[in-house]
Amino acid sequence: MVRLRQGLCPGLTADVVAVLRGNNISTVAALVTQDSQSLAWTTGIPYKTLRAVRRVLLAQFAAFPSSAADAYEELLSCTAILPTGCSRLDSLLDSGLYTGELTELAGGPATGKTQVCLSVAVTVACDLGQAVMLVMAGGAAGCLASRLLAMVQGKTPDSGASQVAALQRVQVARVFDAFALLDLLQDLRFYAVLTTERHDGLALLMHIGRELKSIAKEHALAVLVTNWVWREDGRRPMPSLGRAWSFLPNVRVLLEREGERQGGGARAGGGGGREGGGGTLVCRATLLKSSRQATGQSVSISVGALGVLDS
Repeated sequence: MVRLRQGLCPGLTADVVAVLRGNNISTVAALVTQDSQSLAWTTGIPYKTLRAVRRVLLAQFAAFPSSAADAYEELLSCTAILPTGCSRLDSLLDSGLYTGELTELAGGPATGKTQVCLSVAVTVACDLGQAVMLVMAGGAAGCLASRLLAMVQGKTPDSGASQVAALQRVQVARVFDAFALLDLLQDLRFYAVLTTERHDGLALLMHIGRELKSIAKEHALAVLVTNWVWREDGRRPMPSLGRAWSFLPNVRVLLEREGERQGGGARAGGGGGREGGGGTLVCRATLLKSSRQATGQSVSISVGALGVLDS
């Protein structure tokens, strides 16, 4: 019997645990067998928080409810919120990354996009004990193994066995063109997608986007992608891939570089290869698109060798 405690999963704060225990709910089994809507009315805990907590607990303790089939059905029927590892970024995204949605990080070179993705992957693998797949395009995977290891060691500094287990939960796939990416997505969906022999570039891009959203929805996954930006006549940078793509992401965040602090470890960078700069990159994350939060708000975050942190 697993007792509820603070930090067992994201959302289980000391206050939430205290309220649940005050309503005679002190174990995982007691919580996951409750109706979230009724429990929200009774306890005053937000319904969204209860649903997210129940889903994560079901994933970690699949013996509940009565059968594995019931547990899997419950996993697919509700939304979980995955932490990014940075409380400021989580608050900008209304608590984190939502399963069933496609979230986009847009930014220019060396704005921390890849490092934020790695930080999210390590947070999910270490804190939630869940599997993660990183899909790296082209040459954006330089020093990937050492960067992941450094982040995992920062999360679990005292246990070699825990570090190995966390790293084993992170799968890395390399793709070098759109067709290889479609093949990978088809494998994830477990069925083949019928295609024609010739493809228009925009149609192929939209097909990839729809596949990502379908996978997120059908398998209750949180999908995080990165995108470059472009400027026109000195205007504010805008995400690339055009207007048609802009309708696909459920959430869009713009990363802009603000500066660099010394003494914070290796500088973030994806395919640019600018590693080991000796400083921590300071970025401004601005919410450009969301159905839950007011757009235009922004937070300052630090991106270094150990991932993304609150500034």
